Amino acid sequence: MKAINYYLVVEQIKEEQKKVAGLIMTEATDEEDRYKKAKVISAGDRIEGISEGDIIHYDKHAGSAITWKDDVFYVIKLQDVVIVE
Repeated sequence: MKAINYYLVVEQIKEEQKKVAGLIMTEATDEEDRYKKAKVISAGDRIEGISEGDIIHYDKHAGSAITWKDDVFYVIKLQDVVIVE
């Protein structure tokens, strides 16, 4: 699977449970976060500065899910990326 133009194929990274003041935060609390963390599987040919294997943060409302070989990936636009680690 290969992304084209200004698109990225990413695999979401599930965040570990957080502890705040000794309390374990639930997954429902994570829904309040504005950005999702993901690993880049494929970067389009017009994208500079982001490559395969990079960890990014992108807007949680961006893109759409696709299933390929029983795995779920997300296709997002470059403009939805806010941070590259």
